Amino acid sequence: MVDLAHLPPAPLLSVPQKATSETPLRRISTIEDDTRDGGASGSDASKRAAAEQILLAWSASPSSSLYWKGMASSGDPPILAGAQNAWDMLSDEQSQKHITTGSGDLNNILGGGIHCKEVTEIGGVPGVGKTQLGIQLAINVQIPVEYGGLGGKAVYIDTEGSFMVERVYQIAEGCISDILEHFPHSHEKSSSGQKQLRPEHFLADIYYFRICSYTEQIAAINYLEKFLAEHKDVRIVIIDSVTFHFRQDFDDLALRTRVLSGLSLKLMKIAKAYKLAVVLLNQVTTKFTEGSFQLTLALGDSWSHSCTNRVILYWNGNERYAHLDKSPSLPVASVPYAVTGKGIRDAVTGKGLRDAVSSNHKRVRVT
Repeated sequence: MVDLAHLPPAPLLSVPQKATSETPLRRISTIEDDTRDGGASGSDASKRAAAEQILLAWSASPSSSLYWKGMASSGDPPILAGAQNAWDMLSDEQSQKHITTGSGDLNNILGGGIHCKEVTEIGGVPGVGKTQLGIQLAINVQIPVEYGGLGGKAVYIDTEGSFMVERVYQIAEGCISDILEHFPHSHEKSSSGQKQLRPEHFLADIYYFRICSYTEQIAAINYLEKFLAEHKDVRIVIIDSVTFHFRQDFDDLALRTRVLSGLSLKLMKIAKAYKLAVVLLNQVTTKFTEGSFQLTLALGDSWSHSCTNRVILYWNGNERYAHLDKSPSLPVASVPYAVTGKGIRDAVTGKGLRDAVSSNHKRVRVT
């Protein structure tokens, strides 16, 4: 677990003293400052002040007019250095491996699994398996390259306290069991041998952040870039959930939308720059549509544009289903899946059902 209290005191957010292109950036807050001034225990006024500081800091980011005005005077437009032709982009995408979800059917509708260099949102009602899928991805990203995986590590940002280490251990054992079943002898000949195929090895390669307020969440995401630069083998960042603290502590909806927009842009940039997958788990809320209340993913319609792919998990009778609601290149589709003792797997109906986890939650679909 990565303890936020021990993060380096270097500034995470900066803001100019005045809105001029000549003024250097100054430190305004660290994680400790944010937690003290605008955390869950602070007053409404201090929360708003902290959020406004955050927004002002983003206004001086490389995407702002102030930044570009200064760059124009220096004659050094950095964006042109990143030009890439479409053929190279296609070749790069086709060479990218995907992170398996544990379910072959779910992998199929996702075009092979969770894509690196993209932001994927996964939402659904409580008990449908969002956290289970998040943990499964944190384990599966570590499958060694010789077994068809990425051989990477995972960052897990937990805002709800739903990350259970015992369950992570179970899913790691299930992953190892499947590898040995499909490659019964190759692990004895591989360079890594049996050393990599141990649950404790999988758990050791998950970097865990426990987040207790929206200011900590913002600070942690700003710290991510520095962390990833020092841990280049990370191939997935999971936030479970992206919405929790913003729904609890943030009353100004317009300001919340702007803050979340800044976070989503930063996560997209991180996914591209470090060639990793970003997975955002989301909660549900009610929305009044066509004369009735319906369940929909939280944070409103504007947030739906903040991700590359969107997957909605829902109940159909007693079966869990995954619905691909948004993708730039794949058709809309739905498939059943199961949460078993070994983790996320294909749904098996009738006599062949194995290790399926029953649930007493209300069976509903999210629109």
